[in-house]
Amino acid sequence: MWFQTSLRLSPRPRGFHLITEDVISALPMLSDMRHGLLHVFIQHTSASLTINENADPTVREDFESHFNQMVPEDAPYYRHTYEGSDDMPAHLKASLLGPSLTIPVSEGRLALGTWQGIYLCEHRNHGGARQLVLTLNGERQRWRPEQQTLDPYRRR
Repeated sequence: MWFQTSLRLSPRPRGFHLITEDVISALPMLSDMRHGLLHVFIQHTSASLTINENADPTVREDFESHFNQMVPEDAPYYRHTYEGSDDMPAHLKASLLGPSLTIPVSEGRLALGTWQGIYLCEHRNHGGARQLVLTLNGERQRWRPEQQTLDPYRRR
């Protein structure tokens, strides 16, 4: 089975934001999957995705602090500056983390670790809404009697 949808995320401030529940909510057929893969792709060059700690919010704060130290604004060698001082650093940060994730699916759930969550990494001060493409593929759960159709010889 293949399924693809788009997910529009509301604008968020600069920083690292948990979006695991947003992604799961956009995939009502996830619970029907026996095993497979979910590919999550962000259609932007100044935001990115990663998987990390989902319990302690200070981890996300530390991510933001570290990335701001590692990739500072207003570096004198930046030439791409006409979209604001946060734009070129946002492109660099997005390239470091990447635009996509592939997550295993097992028995109707994302096979994330106990403390793992999906982050939207917003690298712009005012990045706006962000668009994700979610592609789910895999094998559906085994046929169950409640899935029977009017034709008794046809199985899903």
